[in-house]
Order: sequence, then structure tokens, then C-alpha cells
Amino acid sequence: MDIEFARTFLAVTAAGNFVGAAAKLHVTQSTVSARIKTLEQQLGTPLFRRGRGGAELTAAGRRFLRHAKVMVRTYEQARHDVGLSSGFSAGLTLRGRIALWDGFLPNWVQWMRQTAPDISLRLEIGFEEGIMQGMVQGDIDIGVMYTPQSRPAIAAEYIFGESLVLMTSSRDRHWQDSSYLHIDWGPEFLAQFSARFPDVDTSAQRVNIGWLAMQLINNQGGSAYFPVRLVRNLIQSEQLFPVEDSPLITLPVYMVYPLDRQEAHIATAIKGLRELGAEEDLRQSLDDLSSAS
Repeated sequence: MDIEFARTFLAVTAAGNFVGAAAKLHVTQSTVSARIKTLEQQLGTPLFRRGRGGAELTAAGRRFLRHAKVMVRTYEQARHDVGLSSGFSAGLTLRGRIALWDGFLPNWVQWMRQTAPDISLRLEIGFEEGIMQGMVQGDIDIGVMYTPQSRPAIAAEYIFGESLVLMTSSRDRHWQDSSYLHIDWGPEFLAQFSARFPDVDTSAQRVNIGWLAMQLINNQGGSAYFPVRLVRNLIQSEQLFPVEDSPLITLPVYMVYPLDRQEAHIATAIKGLRELGAEEDLRQSLDDLSSAS
């Protein structure tokens, strides 16, 4: 069986439709359809129920899902391992939100280098949709994000609570004006922000990553919600100021990983994320107590 057939099957499963899978794979929709049709002919059974709402796995498709993931993962792992030098016993790919690469995930990389120096790391930035697609398709081993989606045979485990605080570049500026930058921290943040500030117009400036908002505020001033751990030093140096009486918004940070894999190097990586997550939870609890006092 052509490995691209299994990869295409996983792309359709992750996207929920042929159009999204085609975009992900950078091929035409007709190519995706032809591959799935050939795969179904080889297996002798339909794998998807096509409808106006997209493509849903049949019972046979759900059974094939596990095998397709193993096929693609084995191929990717073989390709990775062949390229490893003799000093490494295995390779691991982790993809995480860009904000989590500021402070938290670099600490995990350092932990891995000290705890498991024989593991080769491939480190990537991604958003929730791409991280979940990578997990389903077997392209990555662990994902770290704010809002995971439910997927078969993939665990979503809480790591720590990310506290976001409303910051401003000037104590004298009223934050609810056109200088406010609305950062897309995901649907959970949007729901909490809308509940707390139902009348605030967020259409003036919208950005999809916190790093970009920080650059804009450094250049032109303004206000935005940022994770507390990213602005601790900026608060101490009085480069940014917390907006008085503004509520904290808390987002849970999750790691996602395959339930059907028991390799030691993945278990080690998960252990490190758990330990560092517990430390970050404690650190943010101390921040909250300090603010309250």
C-alpha cells in the first residue's frame, strides 16, 4: 500500500472533509478523492460516509485509523532514525503554541537535554488545528496548546493554568480605545473576554500571536492581555503596567500525546512536561498571593 494513501486518509480524518485535506497536503481535491477511492478499493470497504457536512469515518474507517497511524508513524520514525547520528537512540518531535515557546517549553528542552541527552529533538511552532492534525497524522509525538480537540486514541492532559493579565504601556491611557490589541488566544479566551467585557469593541486591532502584539505595543503603545509569566520582568522594570481592577483570564495548557505508544523516550518527555507544569502552577499561585497582599 502506498504510504501517501494512508497519509491522505489521516488528513481527511483530521480535517473532516476532502477540501481541508487537499489544502493540508497541497494537492487538488480530486487527487484526495482518487487516493481515498483507490484505498477503499484495496481494502474492499468504504472508509468514509460522504455528506454535505463533510466526511465521517465508517466503522471500518475507525478500525483502519489505528493501522494508518502506525504505518505513517513507522515510516516517519524510520526516516528520522536513519538520519540520526550514532549518538542518539531515538528522535522526538514536539509542536507547541508560540507563546509557550517563550519561557515554558525552552525550560523543557533544557530538562530533556539534561535528563535524556540521547534523544534527538525536533521542535516546531503551531496552532491548535495544525497540532491536532499533526497528532492524527503521526507527524508529531507531543503537542502543547491551549484548546485541544477530542480525537480518537489521543490523550489531552492538563499541564498548568496560564493566567493572562491586561497590560498597558501607559498608566494614564484608558485601555478601552483603538490602542487595544485583541490577541487570539483561542476560543476559551474569547468566551471569557466577551463575558467580562461585552461592550468592548475589539475590531480596531486583532493579532493571532502574542509576540506580534508585543512588538506593536513596543513601537506604538497600547494594551493587550498577556500571560503573566511573559510580563513579570516588564512589570518589575515598569515597561508595562497592569490595568487596575482588570480581571485575570485563566487558560488551561494541555499536552496531547498518543495513547497507543509506550516508547520510553515519549514517557520521559511527558514526565518532564508534568514536572515543569506543576512548578509553573506553583509559581503562578505565588504571583496571585503576592498580588492579593
